[in-house]
Order: sequence, then structure tokens, then C-alpha cells
Amino acid sequence: MPLRTRGPVLGTAYFAIWLLLLTYAEPNWLVFPGLRFSVLMLVRPRYWPWLIASEWLADIQHLTSLYGMSLETLDFLLGQAPHVLLVAGLVLVLRRFGLKASLRTPEDVARLLAAALLVAFANTLVSWGLNKLLHPMQALGGIGGAIGGELMHEYLGCLLIAPLLIMLTRDFPERRDIVRTMLETLLVLLPSLALLLVMLQSSPPLPGFARILSLAPVLLFAFRNGWRGAIFSMLVVNCGMMLFTQVDLHHPPSSESLLFLAVAGTGAMVLGSASDALRRSSRRLAVQNARLEGANRRLDHLARQLSDAARRNLRTEEHQRRHVAAELHDELGQNLTAIQTRVKLAQTRLREAGLADVETSINDILAHMRAAVRRLLNSLRPTVLDEFGLARALEEGPIRDLLKTAGIEYSVELQGNLRDLDEDTRTTVYRVVQEAATNTVRHAMAENFALRLRSGIRQSGRVVLIDLRDDGIGLGIHPHDQRSGHGLQSMRDRVTALGGIFRIYPVARGTRLRILLPASTSNH
Repeated sequence: MPLRTRGPVLGTAYFAIWLLLLTYAEPNWLVFPGLRFSVLMLVRPRYWPWLIASEWLADIQHLTSLYGMSLETLDFLLGQAPHVLLVAGLVLVLRRFGLKASLRTPEDVARLLAAALLVAFANTLVSWGLNKLLHPMQALGGIGGAIGGELMHEYLGCLLIAPLLIMLTRDFPERRDIVRTMLETLLVLLPSLALLLVMLQSSPPLPGFARILSLAPVLLFAFRNGWRGAIFSMLVVNCGMMLFTQVDLHHPPSSESLLFLAVAGTGAMVLGSASDALRRSSRRLAVQNARLEGANRRLDHLARQLSDAARRNLRTEEHQRRHVAAELHDELGQNLTAIQTRVKLAQTRLREAGLADVETSINDILAHMRAAVRRLLNSLRPTVLDEFGLARALEEGPIRDLLKTAGIEYSVELQGNLRDLDEDTRTTVYRVVQEAATNTVRHAMAENFALRLRSGIRQSGRVVLIDLRDDGIGLGIHPHDQRSGHGLQSMRDRVTALGGIFRIYPVARGTRLRILLPASTSNH
């Protein structure tokens, strides 16, 4: 619709609706204040002149059709005309302070209802003041009576009309919500309303109790269907009571009943919006949980892939170590043996030629080479680990020889069954202990090195706990200390590859390492 035609169209529609409702009177709540407040809340201020003019024209036409152009008509118009200007001014100010036509959150509902109460209170004061001004000789009630009566009528009108129009224009419910509300109306609300109407026809004090009991289905609908359910149930209950009141005027609503309906409706709206906010939060939380579960599954899958890749790398490394160790043993070892044999065969001739010292030097060099090759083979892949198992390799193998050569006392404490551990775990345990012993020999300046190893069953399965200690200078003290570099990183990488835990614990003297490895039983 073009902008230049929206104002006239809105004004015409508002004029027709206002003129149609002028013949209606409801003792429980007033339609006109609620309609005026709601339309000014929903329509942009640039179209308000059309709405204000339409309301005035509708009042003039209705009054002239009843009373003609008389002083009574003029007096009534002077008393009613300022109200729309007052409401427009208040709504404009409140909108500049953040008021908006929304019921999405409990804060929005609270702001809207507070604005409706403020507008109703201002309208009541202005109406009472104009009546005092226009009819100075007429006996009017006090301002307290005006607030107790007209204020509640106007606020109830805003409470029922404003949320309904906001729902219809800004936040219409989904189809499944409409179907559920209609079904609950047939099963709960209409039977409750029928019971309330029966109570209204009874003798006092049942009619008063009926208005109080009307809160029950309203709160139920607010909790089940949110603020939309609160609006719908309040409209149904109030319309039912309105029809009964028009049929039987022997029980007009008291100020206390109106006050109760206003408080109950306000509470139902706040409860409904809080229920909606809770459901939205639950849905968002469910979506986030689903996303997190998906992300966790992907991370678990990636972690398994990384762990498998790390295991494959470790196996490949060990395979290469075996291969290199075998090549060194077969090729270099055989060549050293051949050289030593040749030297032994040439021993007599070397002595006759006065070269016995050359023979001794060559044998010393060969002995050093054999020792170096033996150490290299043990570091690559100790044969004792494959031939005698993990326990004997830790107690009597090259690690003890390494520490003994360095003058470091070595103590070992093994608990649990180590014979049926899988190959990856056996290799990792040996390599970690070997690397820790090597670091101690090279950097720690220690006198003692202790190993405690336990294998057992926990709730998560088979585990191996390694505790390594020395009484050296500790990490980070020696200026050339590199134990926090490649050595520790190599141990940490091996442990992480098997999904284990690697920890360094502070001690008064030396270094303490604790490693927890998940293990499985060997298939061999």
C-alpha cells in the first residue's frame, strides 16, 4: 500500500470500528481505552492525526444521532476529546523510553502493563478533573472512588485488548498451538466457565467466589500456552461473565472484583510470558546440546583418528628401530667380527714385524666399537625386551647397566601382571623408563633412581601406573638442563598417543614423574 494512502485507510477503518463499538457498554471492562491504547502502540506516530480525527468524528456522529446538536452533546465532547491527546502524548513519551509493542519476554510484558496502568491512571485523573471543571455545582465522588472504579475498568480494557491486537498483528501463534489451545478450551475452559456461570446465578457469596475461581483456568492456560493462552482464557472468561451480567444485572461486579480481575490478569500475563521464555530457553538449550553432542562426537572421532595415527607412528618407529637394529647387528656386527678375525690371524706377523702395539690399538678400537654398537642396539630395540619380557628388561636390562655405569643406585618395584600386556603398552612403558633414566644420567647429578610400576584393573579397565623419581637437582636448575625439552616431550607424546596421562610433580629434591596408561591384554 502506498504511504500516502495508508493514513486515510487506517483512519477510515478506525472510524468504522470506533463507531461500531460506541453502542456497546460492558460493566466489567471498557473496550474504548484498550482499543485506543493498543492502536496508538501499534501504529507509527505519523499516522496518529488520522486516528485522532477519526475518533473525534465517530464521537460527534454518534452523539448527534442520539441527542442532536445540543449543549449536552457539546459538554460530552469537551469531556472526551482530550483523552486521545493525553494517551497519544503518554505513548509517544513511553516509546521514546524503550516501550514497544512486544510480549516476547517477561520484561516486555511488565513494561507494557505498567504503561497501560499509567495511561489508565492518567485518564482517570483527567476525566475526574474535567468533570469537576465542567460541572462545578454537581456533587462528584472523591478521587479515591474514581480510581477504584474507572481506573480498573480502563486498565482491564487495556489488559485484554492490547495483548490481543499485538498477538494478531505481530506474533500470531503457529497452527499446532492454535489446535492445542482449541482442544484444551473444549476439555477444560468451557466446562470451567459453565461451572462459574452456575455459581454466578446462586445466592451470595457464591458469585464473589466465582470471580475468584475464574483465575484457575486462566493460570492453567497461561502456564500451558504462554501469554497467548493467558489472553485467550481471559477473553473467554470475561466474555462469559459479560454475557451473564447483561442477562442478569442483579449481581454487578464490585470494585474489589474488578481489582481482583486486574491483578489476576496481570499475574497470568507475566506467568505466561515467563513460561514462553522458559520454553524458548529450553528449546535453545536442547539445540545447543544437540550441537555440542554432535561436536563431541566429531571430536571423539577425530581423537580416535589421532590416537590411531599416533599408535601407527609409534609402531612404524619401532619397526624402523628393529630394522635398523637388525641391519647394524647383521652387517656392522659381522664386519667387526671379520676385522677382529683378520687381526687375530695377522697377530704373529705383526709381532714379528714389531707392530704389537698396533695390534693392541686395533683390538681396543674394535672393543670400543662393539660396546658403542651394543649401546646403540639397546637404545634402538633392546633384545631383552623381546626375549625375556618387560619385567626382566626393567630389572636386569640395559637401563640398570646405564645407571650402574653412571654410579646411580637403581631400585625397582613391580606389582601386578606385566606378561600379558599388549605390545604398544610394553614398548611405551620401557621407552618412558629408558628416557627418564637417560635424562637422570645426563642432567640430574643424582645418586638414586627409583621405579615403581603397578598394573591392575580399575572401573575404566586395565591400567598401568608408572612412578619415576630421582634425587638430583630437579628441572630447570642446571643452566644446560634440557630434560624439559625433547626428552620430556618424547615421553609425553608416547603417553598421549596411548590416551594416557603424563604428570610432573614438584618434590623437595629431584624430579618425580607419574604416568597413567590404559592397557589391553595381548592377543599373543
